[in-house]
Amino acid sequence: MRAPARAHRRADRSAVLRRRVGRGVSGVQRFALDGQVAVVTGGGGGLGSAGARALAEAGADIALIARNRAKLEDAAGLVEETGRRALIVEADVSDAAGMVAAAEQVAAAFGRVDILFNNAGITNPQTVLDVDPREFLRVLEVNVAGAFHVIRAFAPSMIEHGYGRIINMGSILSGRGMANRAAYCASKAGLANLGAACAFEFGGDGITVNTLGATVIVTDLNRELVRTQPELYARIVQRTPLGRLGETEDVMGALLFLASPASGFITGQTLFVDGGYTAG
Repeated sequence: MRAPARAHRRADRSAVLRRRVGRGVSGVQRFALDGQVAVVTGGGGGLGSAGARALAEAGADIALIARNRAKLEDAAGLVEETGRRALIVEADVSDAAGMVAAAEQVAAAFGRVDILFNNAGITNPQTVLDVDPREFLRVLEVNVAGAFHVIRAFAPSMIEHGYGRIINMGSILSGRGMANRAAYCASKAGLANLGAACAFEFGGDGITVNTLGATVIVTDLNRELVRTQPELYARIVQRTPLGRLGETEDVMGALLFLASPASGFITGQTLFVDGGYTAG
């Protein structure tokens, strides 16, 4: 009975979808998120907290998910400064049951989910021969399986009301290699293709799924690596047409676009935010 019910909901959604994808709306209103609810994983980190604030400034209430409560509270403060509501959920994305519980908590607080920013991620800068297999698998567990658990937990709410934007935080390394980054490269390739598969599965439900392919964005995750490996990052800058590494604010425009009604006919794609690094 589940499939026919889902098909019936799809048939009744045309008016909702026309309103939510921005038809009949012009200019900056296509990018407005007024009254929407966004979930941000890795919500206590640099990109997560910046993304949460940007989505809140566009009008969304925010549910922040991460393991570090102190950082979550700081991020919640940034959201509340905009006048929007913030919910803190202390949880680990690699815990499937924990993500189901998180989805229930968000539903109780906000009623639904419109936007999911799958931002939680870790790295392990070691060679294939040096890395402990358990540490290699931990990167995959967080960066790929974690995103899978989050999507499984929150997509049903989007399916129920026939609208959603899922944005995965990927990397330029999803399609190319780099020494000492085997686990990270493998995880980001998997994440991009998970997003593409979900785009096919959820397209009929009014849900788009895209990936942000970022260059090195200086955050808490990699700041120490940038400091201790200046030659590596100098080579990246040299290859980048815009001549610098990325900052968190460089990602926000692309995030808001993919989260907004303006991107309603874009799905299954990787949007590179890399200063031109992948152009050549």
